This record gives sequence, C-alpha cells and structure tokens, in this order.
Amino acid sequence: MKKQKILVFQQNGSGESKIVGISEYGREMFQLERFAIDGPLPDILDDTSEYLSEDFSADMVLDFLVHPDLSHDLAVICARKNIPVVASGKKLKVEGMITPPT
Repeated sequence: MKKQKILVFQQNGSGESKIVGISEYGREMFQLERFAIDGPLPDILDDTSEYLSEDFSADMVLDFLVHPDLSHDLAVICARKNIPVVASGKKLKVEGMITPPT
C-alpha cells in the first residue's frame, strides 16, 4: 500500500501534538512532512509569499497556522493545486478547505 503524503503547516509548534499522534498511530499509512513558520509576524500580511512557497506537493495538507492571512493564502494555493486542506476550527471559507469544529 502506498503511503499518503501529508504536509503539515504549523506556526510556532502549533501542530506538534497532532504530528506526534499521526506519527505514532499512522506511521504505516502516512508519510508526514512539516513546514514550520516560527517567530513573530505582523498583524497584517499583504504578501505571504515570503512565508509560503508554492513549491510543494501532497495528498493532503493540515493547516495549524495561527495567522489568518497565512491560512487563507495556503488554502488558495492548495485549491489551485487541487490539494485538500483540513483546518480545524477555522472560520475561513475557501473552496477545498475542510474546517471541522474543534
């Protein structure tokens, strides 16, 4: 069975507990990669390209980013690439983004 590639975007360690759980319980099913954005950010990011590259591929993206501009632009990039995004608890409405309640 081919492992599904999950790319986790996190900010200041915000997805670590989920990464540990997926690694522990899903190691046979998933190939996990991380993309971390650490450090302070301005309240408004007009251009997120400094923080988000479009040079990635995955079967699914998990969004644990805290900054709403980053989450929005990540979802737009993934929609263009036809990659589903799971962003629990977010109130963003971008096509292809799944936002289950937390």
